[in-house]
Amino acid sequence: GFVFGALINVPLSDKLGFGKVCSLCQIVAYTLQAPALPFPVFVIAYAINGVGIALQDAQANGFVASLKDNAEAKMGFLHAAYGIRAGALASPLVATQFSQLRHWSFHFLVSLGIAISNTIVLSAVFRFKNQDECLTEIGQPVGEQGAEGESKFRQIITHKTVQLLAFFILVYVGVEVTIGGWIVTYIIDVREGGPSSGYISAGFFGGLMLGRVILLWVNQKIGERRVLFLYALLAIGLEFVVWFVPSLIGNAVAVSLVGVLLGPMYPIAMNHAGRVLPRWILTGSIGWIAGFGQAGSAVLPFMTGAISSKFGIKSLQPLLVAMMGLMIIMWALVPKGPRRAD
Repeated sequence: GFVFGALINVPLSDKLGFGKVCSLCQIVAYTLQAPALPFPVFVIAYAINGVGIALQDAQANGFVASLKDNAEAKMGFLHAAYGIRAGALASPLVATQFSQLRHWSFHFLVSLGIAISNTIVLSAVFRFKNQDECLTEIGQPVGEQGAEGESKFRQIITHKTVQLLAFFILVYVGVEVTIGGWIVTYIIDVREGGPSSGYISAGFFGGLMLGRVILLWVNQKIGERRVLFLYALLAIGLEFVVWFVPSLIGNAVAVSLVGVLLGPMYPIAMNHAGRVLPRWILTGSIGWIAGFGQAGSAVLPFMTGAISSKFGIKSLQPLLVAMMGLMIIMWALVPKGPRRAD
């Protein structure tokens, strides 16, 4: 669903504007999931949800990155909001409560309510206009167009920096979702945690939210490109703590701190895209990077499940350390510049 959403983002956003199709996809998905229908329907609902979230993710990132005034801080706050949305900090708290009840699937009703309110807000704020129209309304000129006769999508797909950033985000999102989704199983099976272990996932996403706000000054002080290397190395060190230190509380704290350190990485990558990519393909490129990168939320957790089924859930930590190392390599390959032409 995420990959398909990334492919159709550029033409669909230009024609239909913000939110019209995306938010409705989420409403349909949660409506199908709440009654706990047969498993194939459940899977299809997730694919529909993936399309909707991928499009909204692309549109939100592209819009904020296109803003001229203090875009870096605004991107940080945008992604801090991700940390408290349903599916991040709030969702584990809700799901942990519902998991102990008979109708466990009713926790999707909470997500459905948020999806409905999201549709209302998008309709009221953007009124289904496209990005150029929204930017013009706030007095910001739209970007110039690229080479005549060459489609915007082709320019995006053939741009080396776009693809490097896309693969970096793919690995990053995969790491983030794998930790959030599998850490509870790891704590229960390896550290013998109880039903309340679900709150550790909430702590991770809470750290993700805090990191995107409280580390803004660190990003500005050290520089966004260099500080990402520092965050990645510290996160690897904390993963070794979770791997080798047999302490339930210590692991919970380490996981939350990993969330704090991983938090700024996504907005930093999006800000970097805004600095190095041509303005006329910026929004579409960020949409592709975000949408393609979200495929990591499917690929890496699937790999984790396949590996853990053969070697046990203890394989989670070495896999995460390896993926974080790959993130460092991918980030080193992303060009530093030059600055985009306005």
